[in-house]
Amino acid sequence: MKRLCGIALVALMTLAVSASGQTVVKPGFNMFSVDQDAEVGKQSAILVEKQFPMLSNAAVSRYVNTIGARLVAQAPGPKFAYQFKVVNAAEVNAFALPGGFIYVNRGLLSQARTEGELAGVMAHEIAHVALRHPTNQASKAYLAQAGLGVLGGLLGGKTESSTGQIIGAVGGFGMNSLFLKFSRKVETQADVVGSQIMARAGYNPVEMATFFGYLAQQAGGNPSKFATFMSSHPAPANREARVRQEAGLLKPVHLLATSGNLRTIQSQLGQLPAAQVAQNQAPTSGQPADPASGLSIEQPSSQFRVFQQADGVYQLEQPANWNAYVASGGYGVSIVPRNGFTTASSGRQNISYGVIVNHYVPFDGTVGSGFVDPNGSMFGATPLDEATSDLVRNILTASPYLTRVGTTTESRIMAGHPTLAVRLEGRSPDTGLNERVTVLARQLADDHVVYMLLIAPAAEYSALTPTFDRMVRSFRGDERASHN
Repeated sequence: MKRLCGIALVALMTLAVSASGQTVVKPGFNMFSVDQDAEVGKQSAILVEKQFPMLSNAAVSRYVNTIGARLVAQAPGPKFAYQFKVVNAAEVNAFALPGGFIYVNRGLLSQARTEGELAGVMAHEIAHVALRHPTNQASKAYLAQAGLGVLGGLLGGKTESSTGQIIGAVGGFGMNSLFLKFSRKVETQADVVGSQIMARAGYNPVEMATFFGYLAQQAGGNPSKFATFMSSHPAPANREARVRQEAGLLKPVHLLATSGNLRTIQSQLGQLPAAQVAQNQAPTSGQPADPASGLSIEQPSSQFRVFQQADGVYQLEQPANWNAYVASGGYGVSIVPRNGFTTASSGRQNISYGVIVNHYVPFDGTVGSGFVDPNGSMFGATPLDEATSDLVRNILTASPYLTRVGTTTESRIMAGHPTLAVRLEGRSPDTGLNERVTVLARQLADDHVVYMLLIAPAAEYSALTPTFDRMVRSFRGDERASHN
C-alpha cells in the first residue's frame, strides 16, 4: 500500500511556487523509464516521417535547429537527444513525441510574426517532452486497460518486451494519437515550463501567450488551416494572463539577439513549391458540421485518397479529410474523421465514427474446414462462417454493450470475394448514444480473415453509408502478401 500511495501522490499534477519564485511543475505518473521514452519516440518518429511530408531545405532546418538548441540548453528534465524537423504541411501545427522528437509545420513558420513567437511554440513542445507528458498519457491509457495489477511488478524490469506490451495494448487506434493531444491542465504545465525555458534562453515568455492568442483569433477566419492546432493545443482558461503571471515570477529577462532572420526564412519558404497535406493532418473541406446532412461531424470530403497497408496486405480509399492512424504493430489501421474519437472517463480513446481494418487469425490459429467451434457457430458451417463467428464473439467480448441485430448475416462482395456482413448495435457508455457497428469479414486463402468495422452512431449511420460503401468497394487485398 505504501507504494501505491506514493504513486497516487506522483499522479497529482500540481503547480507550486518554489522558494526562488518560479512555479515548480510536478509531472504525472509514468510507467516508462527515460530510456523507454527515447525508444518509443524513435519508433513513433519513424511512423510519423513515413506518413507526413518532410521539408528538405538546409537553411530552414538550420534556423529551426538553432532556435531549438538554444531552448534545449535551458530545458529541465532528462537530457534527451532532441531533434527538430519541419513538416512540409500548410496547416498551422507543432507537436512533440517522447524522447525529444519535435516537429514544426511549415504553416506555423509562415504564421509567426517574430522569432520569439516561434520560439514560444517550440519551448511549449520542449516542455511536453521534458515533463514526459506523451508517455504519461500512454501510461494512463495502459493502466485504464490493464488495471492496478500492472503496478505489482509486471513492468518492474522496464524491459524492451514490456515496452512493446504497453504499446501493443494502447496502440490499436494509433499509438501516436495519445501523444498529440493533451488536456488543458497539461497544456498549462507546458505553458509554464515553456515560459521558464524561454526566459532562461533570452526570449520574452509573453510572446508565447500572445502568439497562441493570435492563432486562436486567426482560426476564426480559416478553421481548416488551424483546426488541428486548436484541437491538439486546447487553450487553458486565462492562458495569456497565466503566462504573464509566470513571467512576473521570473528574474528579469535578459533578451538576447535573434538566432537568424525570420523574414528571410519566410521569404525562402514562399519561393518553394506549395506545401503538401500531411497524412494525419488532412485539412477540412472548410465546411463545419451541417445539421441538415444528418451528421454531428464534418461532412466527409468528396475527394478520396488511397491508404496502402505497409506490408501490402490491403489498400482502400479514404475521404481526404479523414485521418489514418496506423497501429504500432500488426496490420491494423483506423480511419477516422476529425472529432471521431471519444475519450472515456478512464482516459481510453474509442472510435465513435470511422472505419477499422485489420487482419485476424481465427481460433488462435486453429483454422480450416475441419474445425468445429465448441461454442457453436453463430452463423453457418463454412470456414468463413466459423471464422466470422469467432471474430464477432471476440468483438462482443471486448465491447459487451453491443449485441447482434438479427439472426442472419448479409452476403456481400469485397474485392471480388464472398464477404459476410454482421450488424451490431448498443448504447455506447462513452457517448450515451446508440452505436452501430457493421462487421465485414473476408477470408484469405490460408483461412485467415481481413475484416472491416464500419462505426457510427445509429442515428447518423445512414448519412455515412455512401462513404462507407465507397471505402468497402475500393478495398483491394493481396493474397500473396505476408500476413503471419
